[in-house]
Amino acid sequence: MRDWSLALGDPLCLTLAADARLSIPDYLNDHIWELEFGGAEPASLALRTTYGLRAKALRIFFRFGEGKKNVSDPNVFALLPTIRRVYPNFVSVDYSPLPNIDVNAEYWVPQSNAVCGRVTVANKSNKNRKINLELCAVLIPIDGQGMANAQAQMVNILAGQTGGLFPVLFMTGGPAHGGGPHPSLHLDLELGPGATRQLTWTQAAADNLQTSFELARQTAARPWEAERARLELVNASQTIDIRTADKEWDAAFALSQSAALGLFFPPNEHLPHPSLVSARGPDNGYSPRGDGSDYPAAWNGQSPFDAYYLSEVLPASQAAQDLLKNFLAAQNENGEIDGKLGLAGQRGRYLAAPLLASLAWKLYEKSEDQEFLKQVFPYLHKFFWSWFSPEYDEDRDGLPQWKHVLQTGFEDNPLFDQWHAWSLGVNIAQVHSPALEAMLYHEAMCLIKMAETLEENNSLTLLREQAAKLRAAIESAWQAQTGLYHYRERGTGLSLEGRVLLKQKGSGTATLKMKFEGQVRLQVEVQAHSPGAKRPQVRIHQFSTKPADEVIESGAYQWRSSGAVYTTRKTFLKLAKIAVRGLNAEDTLIVRTLDYTTEDHTLFMPLWAGVPDAGHAQIMIGRALLDAARFYRPFGIPACPSLTPPEAETVSQSVHLPWNLFMCEGLLRYGFRSDAARIFAHNMSAVIQNLKVNRAFHARYHAEKGTGIGERNSLSGLAPVGLFMKILGVEILSPTRVRLEGENPFPWDVTVQFRGLKVTRGMKQTEIVFANGKSVTAPNGASAVVEG
Repeated sequence: MRDWSLALGDPLCLTLAADARLSIPDYLNDHIWELEFGGAEPASLALRTTYGLRAKALRIFFRFGEGKKNVSDPNVFALLPTIRRVYPNFVSVDYSPLPNIDVNAEYWVPQSNAVCGRVTVANKSNKNRKINLELCAVLIPIDGQGMANAQAQMVNILAGQTGGLFPVLFMTGGPAHGGGPHPSLHLDLELGPGATRQLTWTQAAADNLQTSFELARQTAARPWEAERARLELVNASQTIDIRTADKEWDAAFALSQSAALGLFFPPNEHLPHPSLVSARGPDNGYSPRGDGSDYPAAWNGQSPFDAYYLSEVLPASQAAQDLLKNFLAAQNENGEIDGKLGLAGQRGRYLAAPLLASLAWKLYEKSEDQEFLKQVFPYLHKFFWSWFSPEYDEDRDGLPQWKHVLQTGFEDNPLFDQWHAWSLGVNIAQVHSPALEAMLYHEAMCLIKMAETLEENNSLTLLREQAAKLRAAIESAWQAQTGLYHYRERGTGLSLEGRVLLKQKGSGTATLKMKFEGQVRLQVEVQAHSPGAKRPQVRIHQFSTKPADEVIESGAYQWRSSGAVYTTRKTFLKLAKIAVRGLNAEDTLIVRTLDYTTEDHTLFMPLWAGVPDAGHAQIMIGRALLDAARFYRPFGIPACPSLTPPEAETVSQSVHLPWNLFMCEGLLRYGFRSDAARIFAHNMSAVIQNLKVNRAFHARYHAEKGTGIGERNSLSGLAPVGLFMKILGVEILSPTRVRLEGENPFPWDVTVQFRGLKVTRGMKQTEIVFANGKSVTAPNGASAVVEG
């Protein structure tokens, strides 16, 4: 395994938690830790947790002394800490707290409610040294008491209480209780020249003191070297080592794979295969209700977007296939698959986004496992057609609509979001989305390839017809002026610019006498001064002497931050009058036509799906995607840069790496490898900036500044290693098979290693050395599969 040398200021992400490949983490009671560099009082190299917010903090750290000098602050160590190894549940750090006293500190989380460490202290001087070693623990409880001196079975320990837990700190070597400023276990180390002393410590937190102590002692007795060798073998078999000329890129790739592997939990009665949470940090992991039903969105289930993106973050793992199989296992008799499957049985209660066949075909292209394809095809075929049921295709035109913004993978979309004053709050079920239709088209094309591979010829005719219908619908949304496919009104298929038709205060009847060029759908917004304001009845008439064409009752609106909003179910060719009843005098009613000219990153999905011809693709890429006046930014492609209110900046300027992944895959599809490399490099700049400054990934990144936005260490903010390799033109199909394509668009040679395989991608040629010693050199440019 690679021996790193990462110091403060280098990319770092040091979250540690029980690894589901090596233990059985407790989804409802999972203690997660983070190694911190001097950020709190006292300044120290500290392992910190909050036990899932059952404590304000517990920090465990070493304090070293010699003579009258005592030191815990890593910033004043003789040699600053350097990270040597990082895995999901393990980290190794070297430093010298005092001149010529070298320390190797290892931290390991063997299970959810215990953490342990091993410290090796070496005297590198030619003199006898007497070192005072203190293992300190500072607990700030929410209730209970901080860490204090205690004894159990004649052994000195530290013990505390918080949030129903009784943490115990235990150390080998027969320590005394320390006399320093913090609760500690103390040892005097007499070290001759070249001498070394090694000690083990454990912290365990159960629901009573005795259980915590017994668990701490048992954990300390585990065979450290054997456990470390085991975890290193497991990680070597499931991660890809990438070496570029930029150490920061290398570190970001390694840390991304480690963080992703640390998100998993084992299968249970609710999900038959391993599943994940989308972020895992010290404040996560505890369910006060005890059943997980109170967990936040990051912990309440896997989504199709998670599964698809994970396949690129962990290209050497079977993890994405496990997520896919969980979805298929949850399919009902109608072919429907829920869009959010949780480890505690949580369900999103909306249909999964149509990405599952795309994921399955991606996995098959790598493995060429026809048994896998044969197993999943019937489920995926049935799932595809579930999207065309009357619930999702109300007008039976073969063009479904989203039913809920959570399905879309972009829940802050300003066209549909109802919670912000700057969003429009349009009813998503009344809109044709190019992204949804592109996903469905791509699903159909993947299912066609599957059917052809498996000789399932009976499925082909309908799939081809549906794919053609979807493609024609998407093409009808093309606008040459903008170089994009746009949203369309469900009833008419038009993409009109919105305008305000009526704005009035209080109740009353407005006479309008308006006629439109075609049928339009209306949006009615109530701007209220009070959160409890009445919602009015609104009657919309096309003819002043006839009954209302649509009546909006007070219970039909959707609440939003500044009032309420409603999208009409009917479309209108003319407006004669609008009658309003029950609106407070100080409140405002606004009636407008829907605006379908809004632009966001989801509109590039047709490029990913292969919908446009070469000419339209060139226009999309040159006039929209790579235009700095529209989408192209220093740190990637933002969500909706045309949204200008300052208070919307964290949405409008957010770079979502999964959506940037789709765009890069689209660029590769049309041969724009260098442009994909440029966008990828911008994304990496944001990732690395946050790993260096915040020592964390983030859910999203600011397109202009690169700063992190949203949850720390979220799956959606990890670097997509598989995408990097596709852009590089190298895809590892197995330890004995490598696919090469195109040229190396990056400015340096890249070496990739996996299970004894070594691929060196130069500027002109690629050298492949297999584990059996066979060496192959191939010129760049041609597409080929090389076998060893």
